[in-house]
Amino acid sequence: MKIAVVGSLNMDMTVTSPRIPHKGETILGDSLSFFPGGKGANQAYALGRLGAQAAMYGCVGQDDFGRQLIDNLDQAGVDASQVKRLPDVKTGVALITVAEKDNTIVVVPGANARVSPAYIDSVADRLMQSDLVMMQLEIPLDTVVHVAELCAVAGIPVLLNPAPAQLLPPRLLGQITWLTPNEHEAALLFRHQGLLDDLLLAQRGKLVVTLGKNGSAMADDSGRIIRTPASPAQVVDTTGAGDTFNAALAFALIRGDDPDQALRFANAAAALSTEKMGAQAGMPTLDEVRQRLDGQAS
Repeated sequence: MKIAVVGSLNMDMTVTSPRIPHKGETILGDSLSFFPGGKGANQAYALGRLGAQAAMYGCVGQDDFGRQLIDNLDQAGVDASQVKRLPDVKTGVALITVAEKDNTIVVVPGANARVSPAYIDSVADRLMQSDLVMMQLEIPLDTVVHVAELCAVAGIPVLLNPAPAQLLPPRLLGQITWLTPNEHEAALLFRHQGLLDDLLLAQRGKLVVTLGKNGSAMADDSGRIIRTPASPAQVVDTTGAGDTFNAALAFALIRGDDPDQALRFANAAAALSTEKMGAQAGMPTLDEVRQRLDGQAS
């Protein structure tokens, strides 16, 4: 299976601390670490770990962070040959505070802001050979729209993780095959204030909502609501768990799993990813996800 990821590449600068600081407060942290990240790169890396034929499309700077991010994807078996290195802008960074089994994140886009429709046109021949294209919203929205339009013409399914949350053009929503917000993002996208089940039914077969410690939910094409509980985990760092969920969901869907199976698989992969520090360090292999699922079934 060929899965392309169009999105962001960041270096994550992660501080661990006893708790999340309040507004205007200074506290002492425990450690500072540098981890490869960015929602796009995280999803591509997770796909590589699962054994998918994954390719990354995006931009970095001609700096050490950019080189390290590309090398890291190569090590996971991801084709990063189409990632463009730009001489006049820095690689994106994310500033992450990890505490109390949760995190806060501030992203500085850098080169990610240069993932333009023109760049997409320059790689379109390769991109349009994919079986599925994944995107997020850490690159310009007009680029996301452009990719979705190209995929619609080519008949290629698209999975969009709409984070960070923002309103999306109705035309784009209509061209997305699978949409994977959390509850907050779903309410914003659809201006919905009612019951989640009503929204899932209105977007049956398309909308997959992540629910944190409560797992994930969707309505299948028949209108059956599927709620899949989160897998148990010894949580160390939740950074990248959502990206792992999305990659595993895409992997499962494109190989033909039914919605119940796909959600269980994605939940198990996401749980495993939280058991080590860093967005990518805990991303599991296919065998590790299978073992976790087998353990839950016994």
